[in-house]
Amino acid sequence: MQTQKIIDHIVSWMKNYAEQARAKGFILGISGGVDSAVVSALAARTGMQTLLLEMPIHQATDQVTRAQEHMAALQKDYPNVENFSVDLSPVFDSFKNQTASDASNAAVKELALANTRARLRMTTLYYYAQLNGLLVAGTGNKVEDFGIGFFTKYGDGGVDISPIAHLMKTQVYELAKGLNIIESIQQAAPTDGLFANSPTDEDQIGASYPELEWAMELADTHRPEDFEGRQKQVFEIYQSRHKANLHKMIPIPVCEIPEAYLL
Repeated sequence: MQTQKIIDHIVSWMKNYAEQARAKGFILGISGGVDSAVVSALAARTGMQTLLLEMPIHQATDQVTRAQEHMAALQKDYPNVENFSVDLSPVFDSFKNQTASDASNAAVKELALANTRARLRMTTLYYYAQLNGLLVAGTGNKVEDFGIGFFTKYGDGGVDISPIAHLMKTQVYELAKGLNIIESIQQAAPTDGLFANSPTDEDQIGASYPELEWAMELADTHRPEDFEGRQKQVFEIYQSRHKANLHKMIPIPVCEIPEAYLL
């Protein structure tokens, strides 16, 4: 993998897209994870206005610390970078209290609230994007965005551009090395940060990113019966999540009206 060439290519692509869109630059949420760290570092290298927004919602301390350390490092090295924090915890708490539900399935309610966190952050990003004439830069990678749909619909999936969505998670880590992302972020276990107990992505999904990438590469040519043991288990996890989340990865269905009905 030619890391520096990929970095240069993405930076050029981002800058050209923003200029054609007549945008001043980019805004994105910083979570303390590797994906947002890489995208923000790429945005900073465009030389265009780059606004980094931390939006904690009862966030784990280590996530907040990593995010702040990364933002401070970028701001120090790039004069076009500005960062600030908006604590969305009170907003989330108010929403949670106003929408009290007697849902019998606690797991479903917990997931709905987790997705609400992502959607509150999306709304906040677009508020500041509109105020400043910026594009919202997405931080999803290929296996998340097009493999298992591991993102919130109209949450972190609501973006203007996706700079790293053609790269697997392991490739994103290679970019992190090339971009000199702080070690604490490179070493941290991936987590979406949407749950109070902060489970890792692997805990939630049941498979690691290298395993999921393996399954994604073979998904079009193989079936679960082709494997056994752990490989079969991972392949089935990938297929199950891909099928369940396909609605996130395809265009919104449109009911097409027969022309004869419109005459």
